[in-house]
Amino acid sequence: MIYIPKENINFAANVIWNEYMVKLEKRVRAFVKLGLLLSGNSNESGIGNGYFEQAINEARIRNPWFIEENIRYSLSALGESLNEEDILKWIEPYKADLTKVKPEKTVGTVMAGNIPIVGFHDFLCVLMAGHKIQAKLSSDDNVLMPAIARLLVDIEPDFENNIELVAGRLQGFDAIIATGSGNTSRYFEYYFGKYPHIIRKNRNGVAVLTGNETKGDLKNLGRDIFMYFGLGCRSISKVFVPEGYLFDGFFEAISDFEEVKNHNKYFNNYEYYRSIYLINSVDHFDNGFLMVKNDPGYSSPPSVLFSEVYGNLDELQNKLILDKEQIQCIVGNETVLKGAVPFGNGQNPGLWDYADGVDTMAFLIGL
Repeated sequence: MIYIPKENINFAANVIWNEYMVKLEKRVRAFVKLGLLLSGNSNESGIGNGYFEQAINEARIRNPWFIEENIRYSLSALGESLNEEDILKWIEPYKADLTKVKPEKTVGTVMAGNIPIVGFHDFLCVLMAGHKIQAKLSSDDNVLMPAIARLLVDIEPDFENNIELVAGRLQGFDAIIATGSGNTSRYFEYYFGKYPHIIRKNRNGVAVLTGNETKGDLKNLGRDIFMYFGLGCRSISKVFVPEGYLFDGFFEAISDFEEVKNHNKYFNNYEYYRSIYLINSVDHFDNGFLMVKNDPGYSSPPSVLFSEVYGNLDELQNKLILDKEQIQCIVGNETVLKGAVPFGNGQNPGLWDYADGVDTMAFLIGL
């Protein structure tokens, strides 16, 4: 233990504070540079460098849902989010705690694999908080994250000892962040409940329509529905509509997304559920690549969009509050519905938009 003379305590505290501030600034600079490389806005080689191109190709071969277009969109969007202004805005509320002396913890993270690099935000939070990450990768997405980790270590070698990506069991961890379905969350609670933890369940995105949307609004909504084939937790799986709403304009506006039916796995889902609905005489609307079905649930399968009629917006707002544990985000007109994400932005959360509304950074800092 280092002895600090009483008369030098303020000076020593400042030295320690400055040391941790330097470490924080180093982490910020590294992720900003990573963002520039991923988004292609750097003068250096971007995601077109050799091993990253190989990773993109291998990821789409291993998981047919990961088409190249979606992988590149995900990487680019991720890169754009890692700009210096947004990172500094994001960490500002935590800066005082991030520059305090605290023990380094190992945080086990169980990552999902429903869309490309969906576990990156946990990766970012753990490292930015100054901890070590031990990440168990999903077999559906076990190529892209190692490539990103490797690129980050190339940028800042100090990260190398703080990143461990595993295929087997997590072990030797101090805390857990686990993301999965409703069923796997019970498994996580059983095995990890004794540790400090964040355990996430399945959630979905919803949209609220009033009937006054422009064609542009509805086309942007189509992006929120079809991006990643509707497999993301922020993908719009359900729309709330007023009584008497006609879907003709909606189907016309989303016609540009018809190419999704060229994807085998998506179209297999479409044909399967279409057959079930026809055999069982289930009422639904169908435009040849998307079916809209009246349903009280929130989690619709790929190729199906659930709908539900509401009486007035106040009642709907109360319902959405009551059902918040099932909802990841709400897309709509913010002037009509408080807190709504604009149409077309459902898949572009900010760094401060924490999954399930749980502040991951506050959790990590408090370990």
